[in-house]
Amino acid sequence: MDELHITVGDLSPECEELRAEVRAFAKEHIKKYPRLQRAHNWSGRDPAFSKKLGEKGWLGMTWPTDAGGGGKSMLERYVMLEELLAVGAPMGAHWAADRQMGPLLIRYSRDKLAPKIIPQICKGEAFICIGMSEPDSGSDLASIRTRGTKVEGGWKINGSKVWTSGAQHAHYMVALVRTSDKGENRHAGMSQIFIEMDRPGVSVRPIVSQLGTSIFNEVTLDDVFVPDDHLVGEEGKGWSQVTDELKFERSGAERFLSSTQLLLEMLDEADPENRQQSVAIGKMIGRYATLRQMSQGIALMMSKGEDPSLAASIVKDQGALLEQSLPDIAYEIFPEKLGDGSEFDQVLKLLTLAAPSFSLRGGTREILRGIIAKGLGLR
Repeated sequence: MDELHITVGDLSPECEELRAEVRAFAKEHIKKYPRLQRAHNWSGRDPAFSKKLGEKGWLGMTWPTDAGGGGKSMLERYVMLEELLAVGAPMGAHWAADRQMGPLLIRYSRDKLAPKIIPQICKGEAFICIGMSEPDSGSDLASIRTRGTKVEGGWKINGSKVWTSGAQHAHYMVALVRTSDKGENRHAGMSQIFIEMDRPGVSVRPIVSQLGTSIFNEVTLDDVFVPDDHLVGEEGKGWSQVTDELKFERSGAERFLSSTQLLLEMLDEADPENRQQSVAIGKMIGRYATLRQMSQGIALMMSKGEDPSLAASIVKDQGALLEQSLPDIAYEIFPEKLGDGSEFDQVLKLLTLAAPSFSLRGGTREILRGIIAKGLGLR
């Protein structure tokens, strides 16, 4: 099976017309990718595919037209994404730039950086990595030590970032750095700095994961000079900007559609007469449908200008639980497939190794549940 379609509720005619267009596009362009490659889903990378999406107007599609975007609704973007995620389209090259870096630049550097960078993103020609995590900091961003020192005409950056996805292929990084002392407020004194990856002093060291891939990297910044206009937003306001940005990172359909290829493999192999298989897969489809409704609701909230932070944290947490459960369910209901070398077996092995990371990326489960508890008034 090459496609997964879960129908829940109705969207606008514009959304459904777009869905048909994206579905036809996906059927034409995704068939060349082997199933194992599709199993990498949105972390898979193909710059040529990113350019194809740019040509279709599907990058930056919700951004204001006067900023170079497509002016479409959040729900239209949601439809485009879920159709491509459902078939394992390789979108890792442009992912961070389209998902959150473009909106960040439009909001906080509308007249300086955005006019240059936004057109590149919309064409699928600008890849941006996110410099947040650091060695020894874990999920505690308030403890970052990378420093931005004010010098004549700009800033000099020193420090290192780790687990930086796609840094070895990125043209740019948006780095969270400390530009002044925090004092009593742990979250004060941080700023976001836009850095070209080919600047002197920037070096990238790939980190090989248990999958044998090197999506993650450590980036060292050694006396990297950037001009004044590379400060994104206000100096010292980096924490509030980052937390606002994370609503884009935690709310999308990718938070529960990363493992769709394994579900497709299970649907291919399922015996309708096998009650155990039918019940297990039916329960999974029900959970997918629920998360889809929740994720669509977040897109609607964002289109209305409402704050989806709490809802996004819930979707991200519950989506990771669903996706991490899929390999265990596959082992239980298809024991005969284990080790047979089939595409099912290959996809299962890949996602067995990948699944533990799903509750780490975009914020650990502990961080998310703290946000949820606070949002519900429990702490």
